[in-house]
Amino acid sequence: MGRAFEFRKARKMKRWSAMSKAFTRIGKDIVIAVKEGGPDPDSNARLRAVIQNAKSVNMPKANVERAIKKATDKDTANFETVLFEGYAPHGIAVLVETSTDNNNRTVANVRSHFNKSDGNLGVSGSVEFMFEHKCHFRIAANDLDIEELELELIDYGAEELFLDEKDEEDDNSVDGIMIYAEFQNYGALQKALEEMDLEILSSDFEYIPTVQKELTSEQREDVDKLLEKLDEDDDVNNVYTTLKDEE
Repeated sequence: MGRAFEFRKARKMKRWSAMSKAFTRIGKDIVIAVKEGGPDPDSNARLRAVIQNAKSVNMPKANVERAIKKATDKDTANFETVLFEGYAPHGIAVLVETSTDNNNRTVANVRSHFNKSDGNLGVSGSVEFMFEHKCHFRIAANDLDIEELELELIDYGAEELFLDEKDEEDDNSVDGIMIYAEFQNYGALQKALEEMDLEILSSDFEYIPTVQKELTSEQREDVDKLLEKLDEDDDVNNVYTTLKDEE
């Protein structure tokens, strides 16, 4: 298995602390998708993907419909995705992915989190080079042959495929196949999967570290203080680091 498999396995152990956090992000993604391509998922590929993600976190259909309707209101503020880069204590590189309707607020909050945790917020490009930007799709396994599927999808940019077993804590979860590719191949892969009538369960983008640093338990606690503050911030979607996961 490759780097994407190891990264996925580690992150699966770090579930979102509350379902409301997931719903908040989906709501923002819906606004972004509707503002860009309209409220009809049949003609808006990005909105189709967000609705799939909403289903994967068991977001009620009524919530999704309400979010789409709200997004069509011209008075609803749009969100933009902003990436922040910096260092946590002990030289751990940190990428913070946010969706915000008020960049000044988000910048101030993220800088405060770093400062209060003995970290340093850097400039654009200061740590991003330590990560690979990837997209992924999770499709229903349905007894598919992974090797044959990989041969079919390689022309659309697929780089790594592997079985992703269902979440035993979720009664609605099913076995899936994870498909990773470079982030710029997202659209081509989505189109190919839809044309092949394969059930897309979810999709997203991720930053996978190319290097990782191991710390002692005491040092990890210093880093965790920053990560906890960032995770609690409503504007923060994801946080990626070069911290090596504990065995």
